[in-house]
Amino acid sequence: MTNGPTVSAATRELLGVGHSRPITDGDDPRRGKKASYAVTPHSSSTRAVPSKGDSVLRFPKHGRARQLKADKRARPPLGPSWFAAVMGTGIVANAAATLPRTFPGLRDAATVVWSAAALLLVVLTVGYVRQRTLRVHAADPVQAQFFGAPPIALLTVGAGALLLGRRVIGASAALDVGWVLWSLGTVLGLATTCTVPYLMVTRHRFAPDAAFGGWLLPVVPPLVSAATGALLIPQAPAGQLRMAMLLGCYAMLGLGLVAALLVLAMVYSRLVHHEAPTGAVVPTVWIGVGALAQSVTALGALATAAPGALPAPYAQGAAVVALLGGLGVWGFAILWLALATALTVREIRTGLPFAPTWWSFIFPLGACVNATGALATRTGSQLFIWTAVVLYTVLVAAWAVVVWHSLRHAAGNTGGPEGPKDPEGPEEPAADREAVSASQAA
Repeated sequence: MTNGPTVSAATRELLGVGHSRPITDGDDPRRGKKASYAVTPHSSSTRAVPSKGDSVLRFPKHGRARQLKADKRARPPLGPSWFAAVMGTGIVANAAATLPRTFPGLRDAATVVWSAAALLLVVLTVGYVRQRTLRVHAADPVQAQFFGAPPIALLTVGAGALLLGRRVIGASAALDVGWVLWSLGTVLGLATTCTVPYLMVTRHRFAPDAAFGGWLLPVVPPLVSAATGALLIPQAPAGQLRMAMLLGCYAMLGLGLVAALLVLAMVYSRLVHHEAPTGAVVPTVWIGVGALAQSVTALGALATAAPGALPAPYAQGAAVVALLGGLGVWGFAILWLALATALTVREIRTGLPFAPTWWSFIFPLGACVNATGALATRTGSQLFIWTAVVLYTVLVAAWAVVVWHSLRHAAGNTGGPEGPKDPEGPEEPAADREAVSASQAA
C-alpha cells in the first residue's frame, strides 16, 4: 500500500481538529493526481463515503500514542495563517488613519498599533523562514490557502508606513518602506494567486463540500495591491511610468474581484447544499466581506489617483465607477456581512473554540470600515460617515478580544501547539469532523 501525505499538524491547530486518513494513489480516478486527503464522513451529511477499496492507515494502540508524541515534537509551531494577525493589527491602524471622523489621540494610538504590526511582521517572517516548511504547507490543502496571508501582511504594513510611519521613521524612510513592502507583497501575492489554484487543480483533491472562506485568501492579495498601490501612484514619476502603475493596479483589481466572485459562488453553493459550517471554519466566512470591501476601497483610491495619470475623460469615468460601482459592491458586502454575522452568532451559542482563524474576523471588518469611509469621502453622506465610525468601534473591540485570546493561546502553547488530547484516538466530535470537511478532503 502506498500511503498519501498526512494532514499537517499546523492544519490541526488551525482548525482545532483531530485525525484524518491518507488516500492511496489508487483512490484518485484522475490520472496525474497525487495522493490527497479524505475525511471521515459526517454521519448526517451527504458527502461521499469512502469505498471498500480505500486503504485506511491505522496505528496500534501504543504505536499510535508514540506516533502522536513524535509528531508533537517534530511539527512546526507556525503556519502562514498566523500572518493574519499582522493583517488584522495593521488594518486597525490604517482604518483609524482614513476614518472620516477624527478623535483626540486616535492617530497616536494608531501609530503605536502600526508599530506593533510591523514588529510582529518581522518576528513572524523570521520564524517562518527559519522553519523551512514551505513545501510541507504547499502540500497541505488547507494551509496552502493561507499563503495569501503573508503578502497581504506586507501590503498592510507598507500602507501603514505611508499613512502613519512618517512621524516615526521620517517621510523619506516611510516612502522607501512603502515602495519595498508594496513591491514584495505584490510579487508574492501574484505568485500566490497563480500557484495555489494550480496546486488545487493538479495536486490537491477536495470533496464536494470542501469549499470554505479560506479559498478566497489566495486571490485577495491583488485587490490589496490595487488599493495600497494607489497611495504610491502620485509618488511615481509622471508620464508613462505613473500611467502604467495605475493601469496595472486596475488590472489587479479586475483579476482579484472576478476571481473572488468565482470563489464566493463556490462557497455559497457549499453553504446552501451542505450542512452549515461549524467550529473554527465559521470565521473564514468573513473573508468574503473583506474581498468585496477591498474592491470598493481600491475603486475609490484609484479614482483619486487617476487625475494625475489619465486624461480628463477617463479620470472622470473612474470617479463615476468608484461611486456607482462601489455602492453596488458595498451593498453585496453588507449582505455577506449579515450572513457571516448570523452564522457566527449561531456558532457562538453552541461554543466557538479559539483558533488562528479568529483573525478572519478582523481584516474583513477593517476592510469594510475602509470601504465605507471611502464612500463617505466621495459622497459626503452622514450615513456613511457614522456607519464607518460604528464599524470601527466594533473593529477595535473585536481586535482586542482576538488579541487577548491569541496571547493566551501563545502562552499556553510555548512548547508547540497541543496535539490531540486522547492518544487512543476516539471518534471525533461532529463539529471537528465538519470543520475538516468544510475546508478540505482532509
